[in-house]
Amino acid sequence: MAIKLKGDVELSLIPSIKDKSLKINLNRNIYGTFAEIGAGQETVRNFFRAGGASGTIAKAMSAYDKDFSDAIYGVENDKRYVTEKRLKKMLSHEVELIEDRLSRSKHPDKLFFSYANTVATIDFAKKFKGHGWVGIKFQLDPLEDYNEIVLHIRFKETDARLQQETLGKLGVNLIYGAFYMNDKPKDLLASFYDHIEKDQLEIDMVNFSGPRFAYVDNRLMSLHLVKNEMTNAVMFGPDGNNLLPAQELYKKNILTLRGSFRPVTKVNIDMFEKSKELFCNEKRVDKDKTRVIFEITLSNLRAEGEIDEKDFLDRAELLCSLGETVMITNFQEYYKLIEYYSEFTKKRMGLTMGIYNLIQIFDEKYYRNLSGGILEAFGKLFHRDLKVYLYPLKDKETGKVVDSNNVKVHPRLKEMYKYFKFNGKFVDIEDFDPQFLEIFSRKILKMIKDGESGWEELLPEGIPEIIKADRLFGYRRKRN
Repeated sequence: MAIKLKGDVELSLIPSIKDKSLKINLNRNIYGTFAEIGAGQETVRNFFRAGGASGTIAKAMSAYDKDFSDAIYGVENDKRYVTEKRLKKMLSHEVELIEDRLSRSKHPDKLFFSYANTVATIDFAKKFKGHGWVGIKFQLDPLEDYNEIVLHIRFKETDARLQQETLGKLGVNLIYGAFYMNDKPKDLLASFYDHIEKDQLEIDMVNFSGPRFAYVDNRLMSLHLVKNEMTNAVMFGPDGNNLLPAQELYKKNILTLRGSFRPVTKVNIDMFEKSKELFCNEKRVDKDKTRVIFEITLSNLRAEGEIDEKDFLDRAELLCSLGETVMITNFQEYYKLIEYYSEFTKKRMGLTMGIYNLIQIFDEKYYRNLSGGILEAFGKLFHRDLKVYLYPLKDKETGKVVDSNNVKVHPRLKEMYKYFKFNGKFVDIEDFDPQFLEIFSRKILKMIKDGESGWEELLPEGIPEIIKADRLFGYRRKRN
């Protein structure tokens, strides 16, 4: 048993990788197969070494050669092997073989499982650190349908042997968690890093499915990946299932709208629609290869203290109902977000923001951690092919509309602002509805919680009905 310590205080007892493997081996009802491609048979090796493996392992294999792999699992149209589609084919194929070759009458109490991974470790030149897909399909009752956990990983270590060892530990943690921690998915998620450091491995996508996970909201699992510092960014689609950012953003034009969306308002939608039109009309933008992202930062979710999961899901529910793709990130500064996007694309990107956010960008206090200060941050931000689409602000005191032409920045930064303005980095959204400048999400949220009327007309069509039906954001019926 390994002991996790914080100072001199014992937090919990965590079984070693060997102990986890042995506990599974000694459970006479757990029985299944291992199919590992790309990094050797690192996971199953732990079960062989622990002892008693004959009670757990029905088959272990590595279809390392591509022709063998195609013969077993079929040919992929894109000719790629390290994909979610390939992993799921592997899991389904191996489960079908178990059910076909092992008699249920002979093994009435067996809980079958199939563990698989398909990975690419670091290349010889050490330029590509590698990534992969890992998953398990398993039963918790012989008469019940299979459950499934699928995750995507990115290696951080710079040695292939170390990556293989880390992958083996992750595999054991996944299998152990699936059978012994399935009733606590948040703890199960955290257990993936048992005996693994955060600087060894990144998990940037996970999906739970099956009868035992019917209550699990994968969007919430995404949130916990970021909250637990397993990754810096996660993404989920309108259906609520998690998406792999690297796959969704690869060689795409990206337009991002950051906000609290608490709730999503007519202003948000107007900003989105007008900026998307401007962005897609750019010569260097391919409309068919453009991804629009509604981004919420972790710091925004923590604005009122600890993260309120219900509040997060309320926001997510509304954005998904509008058919939008949502990203949760740990990037408080915009330049970090753009640096992240640049890992996947070199094509033109766009940021949609209000004038108030632009003023914040030009506040030097946000860049004190950089040796080059604001100059370094802006170099990282605008070194890429980026444009910022600005939604105007109505000055509360004067009633004047503030845009990029009359916004006030610190006198020390005026010349730098003029430089980026002159070079077309800032684009004003001009055909806005003046009435929308009076809409503020905080005021709407208070109206919803206090049971006031009139907030409905400030939100996009269909959103008020969802808030009322699902009682989101503390909604309660109007007082008599």
